[in-house]
Amino acid sequence: MSSQSAASRYHDTYAAWKADPQAFWAEAAKAIDWFEPPKTIFDAGAGPYGRWFPDAVCNTCHNAVDRHVANGRGDQAAIIYDSPVTGAKATITYAELLVRVKALAGALADLGVAKGDRVIVYMPMVPEAAVAMLACARLGAIHSVVFGGFAARELATRIDDAQPKIIVSASCGIEPNRTIAYKPLLDEAIATATHKPAGTIILQRPQVQAALTPGYDHDWAEVTAKAAGRDVPCEPVKATDPLYILYTSGTTGAPKGVVRDNGGHMVALAWSMKAIYGVDPGEVFWAASDVGWVVGHSYIVYAPLIAGNTTIVFEGKPVGTPDPGTFWRVIAENKVAAFFTAPTAFRAIKKEDPNGTFIGQYDLSSLRTLFLAGERADPDTIKWAEEKLKVPVVDHWWQTETGWTIAGNPVGLGILPIKYGSPTVAMPGYDVQVIDDAGHPVKPGTLGNVVVKLPLPPACLPTLWNADERFRASYLAEFPGYYKTADAGIMDEDGYLFIMARTDDIINVAGHRLSTGGMEEVLASHPDVAECAVIGVHDALKGQSPCGFVVLKAGVTKDPAQIEKELIGLVRDKIGAVAAFKLAITVERLPKTRSGKILRGTMQKIADHEEWKMPATIDDPATLAEIETAIRARGIGV
Repeated sequence: MSSQSAASRYHDTYAAWKADPQAFWAEAAKAIDWFEPPKTIFDAGAGPYGRWFPDAVCNTCHNAVDRHVANGRGDQAAIIYDSPVTGAKATITYAELLVRVKALAGALADLGVAKGDRVIVYMPMVPEAAVAMLACARLGAIHSVVFGGFAARELATRIDDAQPKIIVSASCGIEPNRTIAYKPLLDEAIATATHKPAGTIILQRPQVQAALTPGYDHDWAEVTAKAAGRDVPCEPVKATDPLYILYTSGTTGAPKGVVRDNGGHMVALAWSMKAIYGVDPGEVFWAASDVGWVVGHSYIVYAPLIAGNTTIVFEGKPVGTPDPGTFWRVIAENKVAAFFTAPTAFRAIKKEDPNGTFIGQYDLSSLRTLFLAGERADPDTIKWAEEKLKVPVVDHWWQTETGWTIAGNPVGLGILPIKYGSPTVAMPGYDVQVIDDAGHPVKPGTLGNVVVKLPLPPACLPTLWNADERFRASYLAEFPGYYKTADAGIMDEDGYLFIMARTDDIINVAGHRLSTGGMEEVLASHPDVAECAVIGVHDALKGQSPCGFVVLKAGVTKDPAQIEKELIGLVRDKIGAVAAFKLAITVERLPKTRSGKILRGTMQKIADHEEWKMPATIDDPATLAEIETAIRARGIGV
């Protein structure tokens, strides 16, 4: 490896963790204020695979807010709110955040919320969403954030599973071209659900005023004004008590409630802010995500505030609010040091502004690093971002279940050489291996199942909400002794990991196991392609055949049929005839979830003429109709 690798402390740090995991995490735990510090670091006999810091007592809100005020950081900005869709901007200091959190915690307590109770938070991207999460943490209540505007039916299933005492919501969410009234969706969900919450707290936004039912629906402004000024102390909770439940889609259609505990979560996130993201207390860190997703939980709300950073709550889109320069404006105005977003966002910007014209209009001298996660970061997108931003572009890989990075490039320990297409190496806490379907290790460079040797590190899910057996069946049963990531990938001779696809995105073409991600990487390298998705469609002869959908960059005038022909040739040249790639289809856009993940599974069902259900997380349902039209026009599956 290069001198850059030799200068990094990563290898020594990883070796120290592997030699004595408990000593490593005991040291990391010193960054947290404990009411009762841990005497036992790990109990291997507790839970499905063990529990971290089982005898410690703590409070997450204290660590994210109170201690910073007590330590003289009260006047520092805690949250910067920037909403290009409404034109609103605000800065909230740590001292002001403490006042707001105490007031809402008092209001929740007045409505009967206590330690162990659940509260659903159904909110848009406004600072009050973070206030609601922290207020729950203060009381020792367990929050479950549901993406604002989520379908009533899906919200109802989460109400029945979590059984919240109270739901905290807002009158509306605001998209670039529409306003979504939340209260009718919330009312329908409560009416549909078997479990009935005791009431709601509704934040009234000026764009839409919700009709409130007296005695059941409570106005945020009124109940927090009533509780203002009251001292609401942080409730001591066990480190192993749940901080939150975050639902992720289950293969059976029933959502899985990923549980996050208090103690291990704080320890791992605090460690990650310096070691992985390389930011110090007082610096501005921006994760352009949503509080409804795990990135929003970990890196909009909890990690930056626990570490004493300034975090940004952004209500907008990478393009169209108002233009492809909105990210650069926010970075320039707020002196952002590290920026974290999804590759999908960059592909959208690259499509609309391929020459990076908007980037040149802003002073981005504060920005040291761009981090990408959420979907595979294709090399073409990374190279474009490097060239235009002139900073390291760091891909990293993790999951809702883990809550923080499995594999990454730890900037704070000294950046390692970047290999395009790889999220780099396993972080301390994760013994990542690649195995075959029988559970045997594969040779370097061989595609296989990516797994993590148990136990998982702090902050990873200890189980699913009220479903230990489902947790074991979903994650631990297939490969005993390992956590199944359900991702397929390759590890090279240097220990660099390449995530190629979800294991259900590996297609079988005439007996050859092929990665759709590898084909997407080739398609994305074409100079006219903005983004793409490859799926496997049923083939009576070969089992499956790959089909690529491509979105072209803005301003491309070449005949799409010619580009499709070039793409077929490109895959043949780069991967070989074994790929049997003979079909590329140009489309206006790809169907995605609101977090930017491409809905490949649904696309495949459409192509194979199977029954499919509108995904609850879809950003724009019309995109699936467009894909269906494109598929039928080519006679696929007929």
